[in-house]
Amino acid sequence: MKRRLSTTLLTLLCIAMSGTAQVRLPQLFQNGMVVQRNKPTVIWGDAQPGQQIGIRLHKQKTMVTADADGHFRATLAPQKAGGPYQLTIGTTVINDVMIGDVWLCAGQSNMDVTIERVYPQYPDEIDHYENSKIRYFRVQTDKDTHAPKADVLPTSWKPLTQANVKGFSAISYFLAKRMFEQTGVAQGVICNSLGGTPVEAWISADSLLSEFPIMVQKTMLYDNPEMVAAQDKANNMANNRWSELLDKSDKGMAEGWNSEAYNDKDWRTVNQYSTLTQGYHGNYRGALWLRQHLNIDSKHAGKAARLLVGTLFDMDYTFVNGREVGRTYYQYPPRRYQIPTGLLHKGDNVLSIRFISKYGIPHFIHEKPYMLIFEDGDTLRLSEQWKVQEGALMTTCPSGGTSIQNLPSVLYNAMLYPLAPYTINGVVWYQGESNTGANDGWVEDNGPAVYGKLLKKMMGNWRALWNNEQLPFCIVQLANFMAPSEQPQPRSAWARLREAQRLVAINDPFAELAVAIDMGETVDIHPLRKKEVADRVGACMDHLVYGKKAWLSPQPVKATANERQVTVSFNQPMLSGEQPEFEVCDASGRFVNAKATCDGTTVTIESPVANPVRVRYAFKDNPLKARLQSAKAVPASPFEIAIEH
Repeated sequence: MKRRLSTTLLTLLCIAMSGTAQVRLPQLFQNGMVVQRNKPTVIWGDAQPGQQIGIRLHKQKTMVTADADGHFRATLAPQKAGGPYQLTIGTTVINDVMIGDVWLCAGQSNMDVTIERVYPQYPDEIDHYENSKIRYFRVQTDKDTHAPKADVLPTSWKPLTQANVKGFSAISYFLAKRMFEQTGVAQGVICNSLGGTPVEAWISADSLLSEFPIMVQKTMLYDNPEMVAAQDKANNMANNRWSELLDKSDKGMAEGWNSEAYNDKDWRTVNQYSTLTQGYHGNYRGALWLRQHLNIDSKHAGKAARLLVGTLFDMDYTFVNGREVGRTYYQYPPRRYQIPTGLLHKGDNVLSIRFISKYGIPHFIHEKPYMLIFEDGDTLRLSEQWKVQEGALMTTCPSGGTSIQNLPSVLYNAMLYPLAPYTINGVVWYQGESNTGANDGWVEDNGPAVYGKLLKKMMGNWRALWNNEQLPFCIVQLANFMAPSEQPQPRSAWARLREAQRLVAINDPFAELAVAIDMGETVDIHPLRKKEVADRVGACMDHLVYGKKAWLSPQPVKATANERQVTVSFNQPMLSGEQPEFEVCDASGRFVNAKATCDGTTVTIESPVANPVRVRYAFKDNPLKARLQSAKAVPASPFEIAIEH
């Protein structure tokens, strides 16, 4: 008995001593983390080989031993929502741990768009709202051309506070807020997105190899850290050298064209929406200076103000009375600059912009605000007329070559792989803009013709990584964008990619499509109505994850023809009435506009062509007249289907 007791004490002592060495944990395991409720909790990390690590979270505990390489992994049984709790892993204590729902929000720049960008759309939704049960984990930008990494770059879980909210992804914010209001449980959002990236950057090389070997080969060219460093250096050197030459050549810099005192009476006057440059057919690389005079009354003289200069293509340095009030280095963000107290004075004031065009046609974006907003709410609209002068004409800025972050698999390796197997509730995928290039038939094609295959591979790849074949995906369909057209656009890359997204979603029992065909903007690839999109994402997750009845986008079931009358049946009742944006084609493949009327679950189309073989709806870059909706006012997805005879 005495010997048995001594053995037991010795065993306990060894366990206690082995647990004293510090464990190394992934970035996800930090104070404030959210653990998925009602599902097994996977915990992993590194320790000394053979080290025993005790793990405890709320009512669940276990012991695990690190393998010969020092890796350990343990799984705790599912637990109900609650917290805050402590998670103990060896001697490491993680505080303020909530058990709730965890979402992975991934994609490119439309997933990236922050609350700061969309704030003017939703001030009442954002001001003063704080919630310690909503936590945000932003994966930092990284890339790896060689192999998957063990962890993401340093980051942290941030609670939803007024101090943090502006940096939240807008989709992530509104989704988490909606889901919290519905469930009352903690919401954790892992935001993993990077602007301008194609879908193949988020897929493993192993998944791509069999069907897309050329894509894998593109990345293998850079399968060397020195090569990657050299390419990054070349990109930076090219941009820096171009900027240096521009600054030296720019007469506006040398002559002080930003100065309030500068005399611009001999400059040309142009409307901001006309061609800003003369003699260059719109294409101008270099510096273009613009000035306009603002008359400030005595009431607003000396007062602080907010300057809104819409959106510009592509860079700007903006000055008021010779003082720089803001700068933006690329084309997409709205220009919102603060004018400090005391800068504006009574009478004539000068607003000047050093407009830098690196890659395209310098222009102002329509339908954006151009004004001063004073603290008392008064506004002063800017004139559309500007004084313009060319500062320096430049050659095109060399790109330096390949953008490493866009290569196949590099973001999967560095930003996605390290997150698994952290238990998640579902994935929101908002991406596709960077795959709208039409390279049909070429061996390196990554456009609409193959996007569906790539998206399916990505979803299968991620499900395998999380060891969950039923991992829910909500695919956000591309919004309407670019100039509208009254006529059919048979080769619209945006329409074709939307159709690829639709087909992937409807043929996957664990995926849904969040339609955004009514949420876009003609002139902005980053539409601001993110709350409405997040609401549709939430409805998809209500159905996929919680099994609730949800009002989703109507989908066509089949199309039939009786001579020249085509009938399209849908899977739910629709709002009745005339429906523009329908097209039909005959065997030649030429699409023509057709009149259509909706009644109940069917749309009846009068075909202008004999023997129609296919029907399309809203199959354009920007089908502004698309208004086909369910009885619950959810828009139908654009589609193309064959007609049965």
